[in-house]
Amino acid sequence: MQGTKSTLMQDLYFKKTSEVKSSVSEVECYICGKGLQDGYRITAKTLSNGMALFCNVHYSLQ
Repeated sequence: MQGTKSTLMQDLYFKKTSEVKSSVSEVECYICGKGLQDGYRITAKTLSNGMALFCNVHYSLQ
């Protein structure tokens, strides 16, 4: 008996819906302006008026 090879092929089609837009900015503490370049950890916190970034020193004060 001779074996037969079976090949499964699938065509994938992707629809381009829209362009992805992004922006980047340096993160720094809302209070003191210190950032990662200064050796601080930065965390985002949601406040009643929006979101703000805080360093590890000022995060617990909010």
